[in-house]
Amino acid sequence: MRVIADVCIVPIGVGVSLSDYIAACQQVFAEAGLETHLHAYGTNVEGDWDAVMDAIRACHERVHAMGAPRITTTIKLGTRTDREQSMDDKVRSVEAKRR
Repeated sequence: MRVIADVCIVPIGVGVSLSDYIAACQQVFAEAGLETHLHAYGTNVEGDWDAVMDAIRACHERVHAMGAPRITTTIKLGTRTDREQSMDDKVRSVEAKRR
C-alpha cells in the first residue's frame, strides 16, 4: 500500500539548532528512494507503507547515533484505495481551484 506521510522529527536535548538532524533524516529518505518535500515544520514523504515506516525508524536510529538522547515524532498518514494520488497531484488539485 502506498502512503503519504507528514513527518516531524524533533530531537530533544541537543540545543536549539536542528538542521543537522533534519539533513540527516533527508539523507535517510533519499537513501530509501522515497519522494520527499521538505517544508518549514516537517517533511512530506511518499512511498510504499513499509518503506516509509522503515525510513522513519532509520531516522530515529541515525538521530540517536548523532547524540540525541530523546526524539519526539509527529506523523500524519494518508492512504487511498480508490485511485493513486501523489503529493504533487494533491498540491496541483488545490492550486487549480485557487485560480
